[in-house]
Amino acid sequence: MERDSGSGTNGKGYAWAVSAGFNAALAAISVKLPLHQFLRYGMVLLFNVTMWASYVNSLKALSSLQATVTNFATNFISSGLAGFLFFRESLSFQWFAGAILIIIGVVILSNSSIEEKVSTD
Repeated sequence: MERDSGSGTNGKGYAWAVSAGFNAALAAISVKLPLHQFLRYGMVLLFNVTMWASYVNSLKALSSLQATVTNFATNFISSGLAGFLFFRESLSFQWFAGAILIIIGVVILSNSSIEEKVSTD
């Protein structure tokens, strides 16, 4: 599959990957909500289906590495912060250090160019 290397397409790809990460976090958060179990399972199913659709769309514009790392970073950070803000879960110094390193890694990865090698033979 050929990917467009235009910045507009990459921007859309990252938007889809971030959306996938948020939906994955929402699936995890919805399990903790004080709702009827049937409703919680329905929300998990809805968020997971939306997450997969967003992830597949991100793969149309990004490499699998870029899409996966962006998805993971968004999921990790948003679910951690949601746990802290809504469920009073503690976040250690190590969590924040790890989150900063993940963000740095995503920035480095997003600024790197992944191109196919062109043979000069």
